[in-house]
Amino acid sequence: MCHIMKKLQSIPSNMLVCSVYFVMLQLMCGNACAADAATPPRTRNQVKSHTDPRQGSDSEKIPMRSENSRSQLTVERIFSADEFQEDRIGTIVWSKLGAGYFTLNGTTADRDGQVVLRVDAASGTEEIVVPASAFIPSGESKPLSVDGFAFSGDESRLLLYTNSQRVWRLNSRGDYWVLDIASRELKKLGGQASPSTLMFAKFSPDGSRVAYVRENNLYVQDLREMSIMALTTDGSAKLINGTADWVNEEELTIRDGYRWSPDGQSIAFWRFDTTGVEEFHLIDNTQGTYPRLTSFPYPKVGKTNSASRIGVITTAGGEARWLDLPGDPREHYLPQMEWAPDGGAILIQQMNRLQNVNRVMLWDVKTGAIRTMLTETDPAWLENENPVRWMNNGKSVVWLSERNGWRHAYRASAYGKGFFAITAGDFDVLTVESIDEAQGRLYFAASPDNPTQRYLYRVSLDGGKPERLSPASQPGWHTYDVSPDAIWAIHRCSTFTTPPVVELIRLDDHRVVRVLADNGKLRKKLAELDSPGVEFFRVDIGNGLLLDGWCLKPPSPDPSGKHPLLFHVYGEPHGQTVRDAWQGPRGLWHWMLAQQGYLVASVDNRGTNAPRGREWRKCIHRKIGIIAPEEQAAAAQALLKRWSFADSKRVGIWGWSGGGSMSLNALFRHPDLYHTAIAVAPNADQLLYDTIYQERYMGLPADNADGYRLGSPITHAKQLKGNLLLVHGTGDDNGHYQGTEMLINELIAHNKRFTVMPYPARSHAINEGNNTVPHFYSLLTNFLHAHLPVQKQD
Repeated sequence: MCHIMKKLQSIPSNMLVCSVYFVMLQLMCGNACAADAATPPRTRNQVKSHTDPRQGSDSEKIPMRSENSRSQLTVERIFSADEFQEDRIGTIVWSKLGAGYFTLNGTTADRDGQVVLRVDAASGTEEIVVPASAFIPSGESKPLSVDGFAFSGDESRLLLYTNSQRVWRLNSRGDYWVLDIASRELKKLGGQASPSTLMFAKFSPDGSRVAYVRENNLYVQDLREMSIMALTTDGSAKLINGTADWVNEEELTIRDGYRWSPDGQSIAFWRFDTTGVEEFHLIDNTQGTYPRLTSFPYPKVGKTNSASRIGVITTAGGEARWLDLPGDPREHYLPQMEWAPDGGAILIQQMNRLQNVNRVMLWDVKTGAIRTMLTETDPAWLENENPVRWMNNGKSVVWLSERNGWRHAYRASAYGKGFFAITAGDFDVLTVESIDEAQGRLYFAASPDNPTQRYLYRVSLDGGKPERLSPASQPGWHTYDVSPDAIWAIHRCSTFTTPPVVELIRLDDHRVVRVLADNGKLRKKLAELDSPGVEFFRVDIGNGLLLDGWCLKPPSPDPSGKHPLLFHVYGEPHGQTVRDAWQGPRGLWHWMLAQQGYLVASVDNRGTNAPRGREWRKCIHRKIGIIAPEEQAAAAQALLKRWSFADSKRVGIWGWSGGGSMSLNALFRHPDLYHTAIAVAPNADQLLYDTIYQERYMGLPADNADGYRLGSPITHAKQLKGNLLLVHGTGDDNGHYQGTEMLINELIAHNKRFTVMPYPARSHAINEGNNTVPHFYSLLTNFLHAHLPVQKQD
């Protein structure tokens, strides 16, 4: 043991140690101070384990290390190098005029810069549509660096997105250029606009104009004259046109906040008035001598929301027409809005503040009259899972509903004359992948027999028995990007132990046309590793309740027969950790821990978004942070009884965001079960989070005060006994560092010892800045080595 850590251990146990200094000492001394999934068929009532083939048939035993020692993973190999990088195929844009797609870059000889290729789907023949030289602006010598692109409807013009800047989670602000493909004329949009201030530029239906948002106002620019018309002029820091405020962007995914009418003569748009919404302030102390303050409206639980409206304005200018929607605009949300295909109406979805009623309305463009098309209700809550999916030229929509206990697809009449079930049975539709009206088919994702997996199914739009298209020979996680004509698809397939294979398929029979990326180099690297054993399982936590889980087991057993057990958790409605899908770098970090002697496991409690039925997901209504920690603890106790090789005195848990909150609740509420926890970007007090997310699942604090109190980790902080590491970015706009500071104060008040690592000015992702990600995982690794150690072997 190094002398610094000896001095730290000499500090009395009742003395607080919570400084960055202590964390850095751990990082410096950490090393000195510590030493293809094969899935059998499952039925709903009997779910068998599946194991890595190298593990052998007995899933209850630790696999022995191969006599030929394989290479070991390290934080540096995983996060600092490109050694385990996945193959990427880049952006795919399907052609609407032919059987093919466009992509940026490719395999041609034009390597002086980026090129746009047209790829024939059937033959794979590539044609350069735009050479790199066409991306060079007049008077410049270097081509633009293109972040994204889109074609006009006739594919004669190309809209280029460059110089993009981050706005909260995504790079949604930048510069836009238009390229005439035939003449190679390249023009920058925005006139004298400052760099990187344009957002969400889109061609008009006829391709003659482009609309965009700049500084919270809507503009239309003519591409022949390059003249610009401001459609709105009242945009400000508090009045937002054509995009959204923080909470509507984050929780309802409203970013591109306007829609061209089918005839190109009008634009419908969202407006958010944040007047009266209290501001949150992020302080960045790293940019200079004085702090930099970022302030933005952020409605916390129970507080005032922005007022949301939808307006329609002609592209010739003039006053906007505002839709006269029922109810208080600050007490309702407008998650979806689209024009009808004939342009005669606009469909609007309006949710109440509790988000348990979704009223779908049609606004008549000529008369301004509004009529209700359908109303979806749920005693608990409704998710924003119904983007507008028109059928029959606007006479009906495809609608997802859990009204019969499972999430199924329905055909809803636009005139309120029928609501017809397309899918049925004891399974959940995960997503609608494509509607093929020409062939009368609906393509959807589901996994009736195994909620940890995902497959493609097809069913008649008139209903009937679904047909699985994903091959039975490829168990795992399948995703699809389907062409507009539903003839082709980009298919990605992975498992927990194998990285994705990306291929172009014919959708009708799932026949592979060609492989686009097979990750062969990565697979070879993985084959060289001393791989952990892998087990998927179900654990009975009592009353017949079975939870899904996975476990990574050390390749080399401890002679003592005992290994520390680390759980990875999320546990809230917007996450599912137990998936038979490639986990990426974080999954490799779990592999690394297993190589070092840890058992690493994850269990999905009820309330996660696994496809196990409405009751499974919504039984936690008004009880976030209450039911889930109990089920996680019950699962841990059951697994400790099942696994004789797991050490009940060395049990840890870690998670991020909601998983960070879950880790705190686990350690505080079950101090005799969990000995160590790492909570990354947690929400220590649910009252500090935003209105849309937290109220959806918990209700209003005035009506559920006990639920908010009991579900918040800060309430139970006084029960801390074990080892706690708090990690948070001080620039987190989502789950604010404020909550962690309040938790720190509560722990101090109760004289608790813990460790905290603030990452200055980092966001919720904690990935900004030089070396941040390797540093982060080194921090976590060394904390586990120090406080959840693997026993040394002789």
